[in-house]
Amino acid sequence: MNVTPHPAPTDRFVVRGGHPLRGTVRLSGAKNSALKLMAASLLSEGTVELTAVPRIADVPVMADVLRGLGVEVELDPAGETARLRADDPAWHAPADAVSRIRASISCLGPLVGRTGRARLALPGGDRIGARAIDLHLRGLQAMGATVVEHPGEVEVLADGLHGAAITLDFPSVGATENLVMAATRADGATLIENAAREPEIQDLCRMLVAMGARIDGIGSPNLEIEGVDRLGSVTWETCPDRIEAGTYAMAAALTGGDVVIERVRPTDLTLPLIKLRAAGVIVEEGADSLRIKAGDLEAVDVVTLPYPGFPTDLQPQLMVLLTQAQGTSRCTENVFESRFSFVQELVRMGADIEVDGHHAWIRGPVRLHGTTLAGLDVRAGAAGTLAGLVASGETIVRDVHHVDRGYADFVPRLRSIGADVERVPTDAADA
Repeated sequence: MNVTPHPAPTDRFVVRGGHPLRGTVRLSGAKNSALKLMAASLLSEGTVELTAVPRIADVPVMADVLRGLGVEVELDPAGETARLRADDPAWHAPADAVSRIRASISCLGPLVGRTGRARLALPGGDRIGARAIDLHLRGLQAMGATVVEHPGEVEVLADGLHGAAITLDFPSVGATENLVMAATRADGATLIENAAREPEIQDLCRMLVAMGARIDGIGSPNLEIEGVDRLGSVTWETCPDRIEAGTYAMAAALTGGDVVIERVRPTDLTLPLIKLRAAGVIVEEGADSLRIKAGDLEAVDVVTLPYPGFPTDLQPQLMVLLTQAQGTSRCTENVFESRFSFVQELVRMGADIEVDGHHAWIRGPVRLHGTTLAGLDVRAGAAGTLAGLVASGETIVRDVHHVDRGYADFVPRLRSIGADVERVPTDAADA
């Protein structure tokens, strides 16, 4: 699998604005699904073959985590396929790999379910607010596990998990995934109330069912899992990346373009598409495609919430779009308290944005001008690139190794639809 090496802290994107995006872009499988599907291979007593695995930097890091747990992992260098086999998984993951990727915590549930024990370093990833694992641990304790805390690590022990009724304080994606995976091997039935409902969780649940799990209520806030003795082999296609789709949709609308996005499920983007239409964007839905055509942009209000609400992972990109809309828009961030950290970068480009707590007011339209931006996380880096597409002059986006974690072939795909953007080493960008 060809990906940009991770990390690549010295690379930058150089973006020159003023070019409407036109053409067709085909999406990858979802980052937020593929990594969890890889973790689910720990439950299988056969081979898990995943297709449509995105060519992103997090995939080989997750592969390293799993290899450290004794999983055989083969990433196809010529395509988007991963083959995984966990004949005799270990229970203690290598801290160096775990600490590099937040999704490594997804190994906790399947390890406890399969081996009765797991010890993981506290995971890394984006710094966009506190994402504690208390809900994961409390749910496992309800199923009979014991939690032991070590400096920088957590250990979970279970002499056989049992079914339980678990109500999550918040519909946490990570906790839902871990508890579902653990429950597939528990003795008896588990009910998870206030479960997260994201398409990526639905993708994970459906793959587990194809492996032999018994899960009812997929796509609802109440999941019922009946434990089984064994999960087997499966071949599974990763669901499309709705965040990637939304990013390209906003790029097309922002630049006055006309772009067809292929391999997308419009039903996964119901609320973002409603908001785009309300903002004046022309959206045409196909069975597995979207056509995005620019219109006269108007202000719109948006509130981020767990699915089916507006995704926090599209909030920075939407904020860039709203800088070009007529009127005052309001964005309310309810998921990650540090998501607005990127606002200061947009303001330096000329954006008129005022932040008060978890609310931001965006006044437009304004003329953005190129500058050097910090890509503080995956979505902020993508949003900075989008801002550069509409800014006058040249925009340099630093720290693009974050973008590599969430977007496959980002620069080539943007270039294929008319963007003037290139990836260069730092020295070349500074020259």
